[in-house]
Amino acid sequence: MANITKARAKAQAKTKKPQANVFDWQGLDRKGNKVKGESRADTPEMVKAELRRLGVTPVKVRKKAKPLFGGSAKITPKDIAVFSRQLATMMSSGVPLMQSFDIVGRGHDNPAMQELLLTIKQEIEGGTSLTGSLAKHPLYFDTLYINLVNAGEQAGILENILDKIATYKEKTESLKGKIKKAMFYPASVLVVAVIVTAVILIFVIPQFQELFSSFGAELPGLTKGVIELSIIMQEKWWLIFGSIGLAIWAFLNFYKRSINMQRGMDRFSLKIPIIGPILNKAALARYARTLSTMFAAGVPLVEALESVAGATGNIVYTDAVMKIKDDVATGQSLQLAMKQFPIFPNMMLQMIAIGEESGSLDSMLAKVADFYEEEVDNAVDALSSLMEPLIMVVLGGLIGTLIVAMYLPIFKMASVV
Repeated sequence: MANITKARAKAQAKTKKPQANVFDWQGLDRKGNKVKGESRADTPEMVKAELRRLGVTPVKVRKKAKPLFGGSAKITPKDIAVFSRQLATMMSSGVPLMQSFDIVGRGHDNPAMQELLLTIKQEIEGGTSLTGSLAKHPLYFDTLYINLVNAGEQAGILENILDKIATYKEKTESLKGKIKKAMFYPASVLVVAVIVTAVILIFVIPQFQELFSSFGAELPGLTKGVIELSIIMQEKWWLIFGSIGLAIWAFLNFYKRSINMQRGMDRFSLKIPIIGPILNKAALARYARTLSTMFAAGVPLVEALESVAGATGNIVYTDAVMKIKDDVATGQSLQLAMKQFPIFPNMMLQMIAIGEESGSLDSMLAKVADFYEEEVDNAVDALSSLMEPLIMVVLGGLIGTLIVAMYLPIFKMASVV
């Protein structure tokens, strides 16, 4: 047991400090065959030393260019989820680990994913364990993933654990997709509304302004206000949009650096009408799904809770889970430790209490996760149905106000005539 704990601690230590640079390399294996891949290290010399240790003679090592404009990594969480399912399927069918990596790696549609998997395969062939090899790529395999794989290797049930990991990643990515769907639709419509309004104010209103200048009559107050707004947009549109962009950039950067701001925003997001309940249910679903997966894999409850804390997706829940972990470590039951936090609903507490009493905590947590994932799905569908008429009213009111403001003087002139 002590060896397992040390191995997990070693894997976690590797994941806490990702290497700064990514290097593409080419070389020759022990048989003289050309091989290539991608490694993370501080310097090219470290990459060459690692390749020689693995039995590869380095021919070319160069630093990988970063994407323009801070582009995101080529390998997505969805790629990792697909790989997990493919590897689980291969191994459950009796295909050896090395052959599974070769088949999955060469058959993947994403070239970056191909390089990653073939690199991991070469590291394993060089004598590194699967856990150790995955720990060298912390950008793609987090501590939770590595802990689960390590538990499977230590217990000799790697194929079963990989199946649980695949199910967990699929459920997690599905839940993330639903949350993004709930957020993206209103946000995209709001952006479109701002752009359309700006185009009308900058290009359309000036045409009416020239027409009104020849009337020689007093314009309605609404029309005057819209024309003044149009003049401001024409003269200072660059300043307005630049300020908005700068404010968003500053907010995102400050949010990344300030824990207090993250905690405040996460707490605020849970209280937003309509959106808040969805985020609460999503956090509960992630908590239950992650804990169920780790507990079923044989990870001790205290260690599992430490990994679960970072998987909830909300600092409010993260702080609560870390306090629960401390209480459980002193001998308190999970249900009682959770009961002191109002963010966990009574139904969830009762299910966990039953699971603890019956010795089926993992299955009970899985049922809780299924319940809240379905709740999120239903809530997102309801939100979409609610947002469509609401967005039409907002857009109609906004555009309609501008149109009415422009036609009021014309109606006034017609009534006078």
